[in-house]
Amino acid sequence: SIFAGGFLTLSTAVGAVSADLLNTFLPGSGRFLFPFIFAWGLVYLLFLNAELTTSNMMYLTAGTYLKKIHWKKALEILLYCTFFNLIGALIVAFAHIDPKGFLATVAENKLQRSNQVVFFEGVIANIFVNIAILSYLYFKDETAKVLLALSAIYMFVFMTNEHLAANFASFSLATFNSISKDLPHLEFFNVLRHYAVTFVGNWVGGGVIMGLAYAWLNRTKTIYKD
Repeated sequence: SIFAGGFLTLSTAVGAVSADLLNTFLPGSGRFLFPFIFAWGLVYLLFLNAELTTSNMMYLTAGTYLKKIHWKKALEILLYCTFFNLIGALIVAFAHIDPKGFLATVAENKLQRSNQVVFFEGVIANIFVNIAILSYLYFKDETAKVLLALSAIYMFVFMTNEHLAANFASFSLATFNSISKDLPHLEFFNVLRHYAVTFVGNWVGGGVIMGLAYAWLNRTKTIYKD
């Protein structure tokens, strides 16, 4: 879980710096580059078996429904994973970020959102994430796994949907840089509010819509006939 938080924070930092650099040559183009670089962080944690809270929402909800794991144990694992994703983000969140750059703008815009918007964006984000996870599981070819994971992650990041671990990365980087004083909404309780609503939204998107739905669809074993 610590590795997962760290991988996403590293890719967030590199993506933000790259976006700022590209924007100096072609203003606005950094928004196209940032999601591509960020998405590699998820590819790394997939291939290296790191524990991501938002994918575990799908796994654990499905496992609970299928009676493979007790809901108390599933909740315990999910909370551990969430906490240590945050710890991983905090450990590596010391990259220098432009106070007027891409990441500062994204973080401030996110922190201004209402609970309803954060919740909806959280649902959408984790649908995309678990599309990437399921594609990784179902495809055998390694190149296909990478391309499908990159495509799904690129989409939710480009749309600035709310993803808990990604926000751990963004808000931690903002907090430990000089940009923190320039972000009026980067306040402790506002950040906690944002995390809490995002957690619920991510669980609905990844746990209920993806995990529970796929578990229900696969609850019986049948022989496929074309």
